[in-house]
Amino acid sequence: MISKWRWILTQLTRRLWARASLFALLGVAAALFGILGEHLVPEDLGGLIGARAVDGILNILASSMLAVTTFSLSVMVQAYGAATAHVTPRATQLLMQDSSTQNALAAFIGSFLFSLVGIVALATGAYGERGRVVLLAATLFVILLVVVTILRWIDHLSKLGRVSETTARVEQVTAKALGDRIERPFLGAQPLGDRQPPPEAQAAFPDRVGYVQHVDIAALGERAAELKGEVWVVSPPGSFVHPLRPLAWLVGGAADEAVGGKLREAFSVGDERSFDQDPRFGLSVLSEIASRALSPAMNDPGTAIDVIGRAVRLLSQWRETPGDDDATPCEGVRVPALLLDDLYDDIFAPIARDGAALVEVQIRLQKALAMLATLGGPAARAAALRHANLARQRAESALVLESDKVTLRDLYAALTASPEAAYDKP
Repeated sequence: MISKWRWILTQLTRRLWARASLFALLGVAAALFGILGEHLVPEDLGGLIGARAVDGILNILASSMLAVTTFSLSVMVQAYGAATAHVTPRATQLLMQDSSTQNALAAFIGSFLFSLVGIVALATGAYGERGRVVLLAATLFVILLVVVTILRWIDHLSKLGRVSETTARVEQVTAKALGDRIERPFLGAQPLGDRQPPPEAQAAFPDRVGYVQHVDIAALGERAAELKGEVWVVSPPGSFVHPLRPLAWLVGGAADEAVGGKLREAFSVGDERSFDQDPRFGLSVLSEIASRALSPAMNDPGTAIDVIGRAVRLLSQWRETPGDDDATPCEGVRVPALLLDDLYDDIFAPIARDGAALVEVQIRLQKALAMLATLGGPAARAAALRHANLARQRAESALVLESDKVTLRDLYAALTASPEAAYDKP
């Protein structure tokens, strides 16, 4: 369970400006280290290095790093625009949090500030003879760092903003969120089930309209112990809330006017959904990518088929039994379960709707559902059969050729009889 403040700190470290600021401070500190660290250099070595050599290298480094940073920023903005136009705007937040891009830009900015501070310090005579030696050593290290960063950046640019690369990133974060939720089905709390709050229960309402991005279960457990009751979370991560929809209920505790504020502190509500504790959001983004690819403007059924394959990889992780991490759940907190039917609705329903007239998409969808029906338990089989039937009905009303309809009917019949035989059909 990640605390609220640790989660906020994690979000902060994903910002470009935070990483760039850190590298910039390191660059300035490295440039000034020559003034404080000159006593580390032997006196006879100081006269071997002239000031002009260091000054010329720093001038070249400053001018080149400014140009490279400007170019990199323009490429990054173009990649964001390409992802918005060809993938989905919801995936751009992953590109903005890309560590490789942030490290490259931060290294370029830090190198530029290092060289700039070094030039200013040299011009003011702040460096002695031995200080110039320290500055030259730091400059050579920065040059090596820049060369390595540029080589990695060139390789990264070839993939930045591409549909396949962005889709892979969405799958990666969704797999992590889904895996965490499978290991801790109730976020480390106890199951809520079908319980309904009694009339005397006290509600905690949000103070803004938005999406629940994170829930601090440990903090809710402390509040439950403090208030001598149970906290029932009714708005898990991904829920769209407003000031009249409760986030949680305090059941069995003493009446307290401050209950709402105490419980609300454990919830993080933002304008957009977050991938961290919300695997349904990742699946919805994947379905958006497939729907965009199936639109008449894109006409790219191959991407939709690729998304279906990724959905099979993700949903094949599902287990009917709770993970080991929920063996000692947080006392006093109850959270609703993540329903498998909702996951299937998020990913397969839009693809079946938008790809109803494309027989190749429908064939792949039927085979994918057959695989999931085979790999999963009773719940997965029921969900797969339900969506296979819905997809077949949509295709029946959209396909033109009778032979295509017959092909899908045969696949669906094989799926209902034996899922293994359905996905083995050519």
